Amino acid sequence: MRIVVGVFSLALIALMLAEFFVVFLLPRRVKRDPRIARNVFLMLWKPWRAVASRLPRVAGDTMLGIFGPFALLGILGVLSSGVIAGFTGLHWANRSHLHGHAGDLADDLYFSAGSFLSASTPLDPNNALAKLLQIAEAATGFGVLFIAIGYLPALFQAFSRRETAVSQLDPRAGSPPTAGALLVRSGERGGWQDLDAYLREWETWTAELMETQLSYPVIGYFRSQHINQNWLAALTTVVDSCAFSIAYAPERSAEAAELTFAIGRHALADIAYSFLIPVTRDVPDRLPARDLAELRSRLEGSGLNLVDEEAAEERLNELRDSYERYAVAIARHLALPLPGWLPPDDKIENWRLASAHRRRDKPLP
Repeated sequence: MRIVVGVFSLALIALMLAEFFVVFLLPRRVKRDPRIARNVFLMLWKPWRAVASRLPRVAGDTMLGIFGPFALLGILGVLSSGVIAGFTGLHWANRSHLHGHAGDLADDLYFSAGSFLSASTPLDPNNALAKLLQIAEAATGFGVLFIAIGYLPALFQAFSRRETAVSQLDPRAGSPPTAGALLVRSGERGGWQDLDAYLREWETWTAELMETQLSYPVIGYFRSQHINQNWLAALTTVVDSCAFSIAYAPERSAEAAELTFAIGRHALADIAYSFLIPVTRDVPDRLPARDLAELRSRLEGSGLNLVDEEAAEERLNELRDSYERYAVAIARHLALPLPGWLPPDDKIENWRLASAHRRRDKPLP
């Protein structure tokens, strides 16, 4: 019996450390089998999201924003507990003598937890194998702690870079961002040339977003500082704008848009796959014919000369069909609102709101 427990305990320790290595150190591939961390995230996320959906908008978004850091600590706790349980089983299988007598399972668990956390206990190992297990568990605990501490700066740096670009989109595309606002304002600034140059800047951000999202899947659960902004809305707005540019811009006026569209579509597909969520073609129409006509009407005289062909509308629909289902699937899973194509009537842009607050403030003495 003790041999069986010992073998099982060794397997448990190996499994926990392998999962820890994958979660905190290994740059993961897109096609990766489900593991403990991913299942824990899914198990916690569904009821968490359900409770948040019943709260007011601000309170619900705040609750959803807590999930990312909380789940990260939860994963660390689950993996650490698994290692402690594994060493407990090894001590029990070894009949480790603690403090001069053979301890029971509770003593083994207490001693194992103390060794992992490098905490002093009144129990001391009195045989060679027990001492070796204590040293091995203490070293494991130090390794887990230091790696986890080193993981957090990289995670939050990736989050900061992501949110910097999301905030920069606000003056150009509004809050929430929409392709319609971005197209109209770009036309007023410099036409297709200005828009294409701006979309070129998003090619790098989109590639970095895909890389960090695949390497640190938990970052997808981290919310933006404003409830009317999020990384998915920013990415979708940029891809929408690229699709419209490819379909309606004159020849050779959307070269950068084609490159950014390609990496954006790739990012949406890979991120959707990384969450293991169902993707279907049965998605709501984000740009019905009435809205497309309204968008084209708003662009008249803005500086963006549109190709007036039926083929352009068909091309736009083909491009939208290639990425929208992934964006909708991610939005449903993460409870993130997807942007429309036209700015909402009640939109309050964050940068204008901040300026209004500053005007109401009293001048400094």
